[in-house]
Amino acid sequence: MSRIGKMPVAIPAGVTVDVKDGKMIVKGPKGTLEQDIDARIEVKVEGAVATLTRANDTKELRAKHGLYRALLHNMVTGVTSGYSKNLVINGVGYKVAKQGNKIVLNIGYSHPVEYAESDGIKLECPTQTEISVSGIDKVKVGQVAANIRSLREPEPYHGYGIRYKDEVIERKEGKTAGK
Repeated sequence: MSRIGKMPVAIPAGVTVDVKDGKMIVKGPKGTLEQDIDARIEVKVEGAVATLTRANDTKELRAKHGLYRALLHNMVTGVTSGYSKNLVINGVGYKVAKQGNKIVLNIGYSHPVEYAESDGIKLECPTQTEISVSGIDKVKVGQVAANIRSLREPEPYHGYGIRYKDEVIERKEGKTAGK
């Protein structure tokens, strides 16, 4: 049996988990999330615990068992506390500012780069060199943070660019002059 798939998912107070028409629906204080689920995976909600079971032991279904359990856990965490990713901008003259529902980045190009908020995702700028991406869907938060980072990936010589707050950039030694 899948080690991850057999673990129960704790459902805190104020959160409901339903399975209808091949979809897991999780409702909580921060919002509602939906996820398609394989018909061969069964979700049982008993009290404050949800467990997932599979119909057979094929390799494909064993993999999906752990996947859907992890997705359900991420959905429950998202509707209760949410997710956030923090980015740091490093470079001479690099800065970011929030204007309405978008952020404007000055990151070394000849023009400012604008990035708009999408539905369910909130962008904030606590300082001129920090960006905070937050929301209830872990996948969307991670994808938006990765898209912003890809606008100017950090380079290894000076570390200029956009990086995650906890990311460590491996630095290279520059050219050496002399004999």
